Amino acid sequence: MQVVKNQRQALTLGLLAVLLWATVATAFKLALRHMQPLQLLFIASLTTVLVIACVISWQQRWRETWQTFSRHYWRYLGFGLLNPFCYYWVLFAAYDQLPAQQAQAINYSWAITMSLLAVPILGQRIGKRELLSLLVAYAGVCLIATGGQWDWQQTNLSGIGLALLSTLLWAAYWLLNTRNNDAPTVALFWGFLAGLPWIILVLLWQQPSWQFGVGGLTAAIYVGLFEMGVTFLLWLNAMRRAERSSQISALIFLSPFLSLVLIYFILHEPIAMTTLLGLCLICLGLVLQRRAQV
Repeated sequence: MQVVKNQRQALTLGLLAVLLWATVATAFKLALRHMQPLQLLFIASLTTVLVIACVISWQQRWRETWQTFSRHYWRYLGFGLLNPFCYYWVLFAAYDQLPAQQAQAINYSWAITMSLLAVPILGQRIGKRELLSLLVAYAGVCLIATGGQWDWQQTNLSGIGLALLSTLLWAAYWLLNTRNNDAPTVALFWGFLAGLPWIILVLLWQQPSWQFGVGGLTAAIYVGLFEMGVTFLLWLNAMRRAERSSQISALIFLSPFLSLVLIYFILHEPIAMTTLLGLCLICLGLVLQRRAQV
């Protein structure tokens, strides 16, 4: 179906998506106060599957959905293993070990990681200007990781390593998806549905306690709705309606800074100056990267 271009609608949808994404770091930490990372992943992924299934039913696209899986089922079994299973498990584990401000800021560097992975996966080359953007962004990551003390003995290397690994997994997932021409909504549905068996197998092996309150369950469902499901569809529609996609893409730079505001007021984390400076360096690196690719 042909989508009518409307820049005002695109900006509205894009801004709404960014505002929702800004809330998820806080939701991660609230949920992880009550449950383990894998439990959060299971509830959130199941919520996403149910939401996307409702969207497919409303759009009457089940025939297309089944045909897509019958043609490419091995692809989605692999995608489900990579995302949501590996990526979100690692990401939630990072949030479980780190302050929210550190985890979300480091995870935001995934676009820089994508440039590095594009070399072996897509055969692309990194120019001098892109190399500069990488150095600037990872200087920001180091500043956030060490708190400006540059004392690695006082740094949670396990949590930082998980946060960096999450950027690697997310970048790899999107690079592999550049060759996937299936409808995004359908692809999202099968990816998350294929990820559920992997999650369930590990849960059966770990046998964690499921005694947590309504607050934890609500936060986990919120993550499934607004990190993995609804927000992705809002962003997709914003990009499709945009007459100038660069304006929509620029909105994403608002998300991490808005997220810090929520982290401060809801989680009561004092925001370190090194986090702000490091995040600014990461954003500067992303801006330099975009200009180098023009």
